[in-house]
Amino acid sequence: MFENILVGVDGTPGGRDAIAFATRLAGSQARTALVHVRAGGHLLRSAGGHGAGLAKDESEELLRRERDSAQATGELVSVEASSPGAGLHREAERLEADLIVVGSSSRGLIGRAMLGDDTRGALNGAPCAVAIACRGYDEHPFPVARIGVAFNGSPESARALAAAKEIASETRADVVALEVVGVPSSAYAGLAAAAYGAAMERMVAEAKERMEELDGAAGRVAYGVPGEELSAFSAEVDLLIVGSRSYGPLRRLVLGSTSDYLARHARSSLLVLARRPDGDD
Repeated sequence: MFENILVGVDGTPGGRDAIAFATRLAGSQARTALVHVRAGGHLLRSAGGHGAGLAKDESEELLRRERDSAQATGELVSVEASSPGAGLHREAERLEADLIVVGSSSRGLIGRAMLGDDTRGALNGAPCAVAIACRGYDEHPFPVARIGVAFNGSPESARALAAAKEIASETRADVVALEVVGVPSSAYAGLAAAAYGAAMERMVAEAKERMEELDGAAGRVAYGVPGEELSAFSAEVDLLIVGSRSYGPLRRLVLGSTSDYLARHARSSLLVLARRPDGDD
């Protein structure tokens, strides 16, 4: 699936989780680069990027140490940038990466892909797909045996399902899709409850029909707030895949409200696919 993978490494457990998860996702022919972003000035230091203040030789030593400790392979790249996200994006474009893998922050419950500002900066606006390894993955590198997909019939969700099936073909994982029929915000105000009830029943029925027609995946429907329902769903899978929003002229990973929520609350590792260029379906 992924042939050119960039891994964000910073000497923390999150970076080690990223290396371990990238190894799990990489195919036998995949190329991997371990990248550490160091300070290009006082901005990155003050932003709290781990290891940002290291000199180039110290940064390169950090990378060698992390690669050897993980018994990993791959190119080592130390870059200077104003922020971790900017550095990772620039290197992803230079290396023509099709996936960036980062670790979750140290905040939050064990196993959650909770993002700090640096990791979230690597996600939004990336030129390719981004995977976020759940916290603790390096210590417990379980196989990807069950893949979840956020599905709603859109082209973005169809690509997420295709990606899940491609990964599953290599890992022999089960694929399960969830479509969430969203609760309209006005419904909480109790407005036109009967009309909303009939409309929701129709939407749920249509979603169930879509789920029954899926090929190569089990499907089910939930009714509620999409972010919350998908976050709960992520606790049942080893990897949750979602598509990013498809507006804008460039092939960029653009977070919508649901993928942004999942970036902060997913309970499994998360893969967010970048949009495709206009006309490239």
